Amino acid sequence: MSVAELKEVVSKSAEAHDRRLKESIQQIAEIGARRLRDGDVIMTHSYSSSVLAILERAHENGKRLRVFVTETRPELKGRDVARELAGAGIETTLIIDSAVSHFIEDADKVIVGAEAVAANGAIVNKIGTATIAAVAHRARVRVFVAASTYKFSPETMFGELITIEERDSSSVLDDSQMKKLSNLHVRNPAFDVTSPEDIDLIITERGVIPPQAAVMIVREQKEPRTFAS
Repeated sequence: MSVAELKEVVSKSAEAHDRRLKESIQQIAEIGARRLRDGDVIMTHSYSSSVLAILERAHENGKRLRVFVTETRPELKGRDVARELAGAGIETTLIIDSAVSHFIEDADKVIVGAEAVAANGAIVNKIGTATIAAVAHRARVRVFVAASTYKFSPETMFGELITIEERDSSSVLDDSQMKKLSNLHVRNPAFDVTSPEDIDLIITERGVIPPQAAVMIVREQKEPRTFAS
């Protein structure tokens, strides 16, 4: 194939993927919104288009929600979530990450997104998700994960581990301070792994499944795919 032909193939493939992704988010919104009750108090962490779509669809359907949103340090993506939810007319409270255990007793459900879903039902998501899920599990607050099926990882069927990205320390502590303290080290993992034991269900565009059923979707994946935020 010529370069022009290859460009056209790649462009059409990207457009098709983008279209499928948008459709899956809308389907997740419909399915997830039905799982929420009028008056529910929700806690969420980090930025997820699927989670936002669920909450906004439930609100459009007349369900009165209150949402606790963590700041999600160090990138503070939670602030964007809080602005969007409040702008949509949803009662929203922004909290610091370390206040999760303080407010979890007020929540009815935790809803988070996923960067990837492993064959055993564990999820990879923004750092701090595993802690929130564990705190919620201990407090008997149900934990929902919203994830398109393209985020299910076929590689994990064969025992491959999903690599956790570690990002630059400058988003935690600026370089000028680091240089003054040569014996100071900063670790900044971008994601963590949440155990399937701390997850109640996963909402996909194909329906709701328990984390233990993730392996069935993974088996259907014909080839490895790229996971996006």
